[in-house]
Amino acid sequence: MNPGLQVSETHLPGLELVHRGKVRDVYRVDQNSLLLVASDRISAFDCILPTLIDRKGEVLTRISSFWFNELRAITPNHLITTDISAMPEIIAQNRDLAGRTSLVKKTEVFPVECVVRGYLEGSGWKEYQATGSVCGQLLPAGLKQCDRLPEPLFTPATKAATGHDENIDLATFREIVGDETAEYLRSTSLRIFEHASAYAAQKGLIIADTKFEFGRDNDGSILLIDEVLTPDSSRFWDAETYSPGRAQASFDKQFVREYLETLDWDKTPPAPPLPASVAAATTERYIRAFELLTCTRF
Repeated sequence: MNPGLQVSETHLPGLELVHRGKVRDVYRVDQNSLLLVASDRISAFDCILPTLIDRKGEVLTRISSFWFNELRAITPNHLITTDISAMPEIIAQNRDLAGRTSLVKKTEVFPVECVVRGYLEGSGWKEYQATGSVCGQLLPAGLKQCDRLPEPLFTPATKAATGHDENIDLATFREIVGDETAEYLRSTSLRIFEHASAYAAQKGLIIADTKFEFGRDNDGSILLIDEVLTPDSSRFWDAETYSPGRAQASFDKQFVREYLETLDWDKTPPAPPLPASVAAATTERYIRAFELLTCTRF
């Protein structure tokens, strides 16, 4: 693929665009499969920024593909292939999109985010400061920012089509998806997180928190879908410099959030552009996360 090509959005003749998300364009391929194209868009505080991040769509696709393969023993997933040459010709002819396309099984997506937190940061840290709990789950007193939690917490959220996702308690989560499905999603999310955290620790990375999505395919099976354990959906910290009581050096989108927090912006659209230096440093962090996790040069 041309490394200088940035992708803002895609238009693929002959394929029906069913959804243009914050990062991915989703096309219908046939009755049972979809095409996900990861753009170089980046969002923060649920707003899409006008600045593109070089190579971002490729990094997200390759990291997700790595994790889908790594986690197959724990849960089935929706990925069919990321090799554009193995896709139907109507897709394969779009060679400029090689490296950022995923052919996946179509599923009925559960309208929830399955968030797992191993450390106290982000909205969890803010909620803990106010209430001493996270998503209704009481935590020990006296915890500091970025402290490791006594055990990983499953803290689900709504999956908002527009606006901000909102944390919900476990009772609300069960009401939305049903008791049996809720327990499967909770236990599977925790198993994935524990396996991935142990793997990442061997590579010098801490996975502070992450979010998963699941869907049910035409056969009734529950699959791990969308992206998994990427710098967009997770907090990756440098284990060597980790020290609780402050924000951590990270290889993820938190770097962009921290820059935006310095601006006089009310976190509603339109979002401000990023300086070229911040955009370039974000690319470097995403690629570094990929290389540390996969032991592969990008």
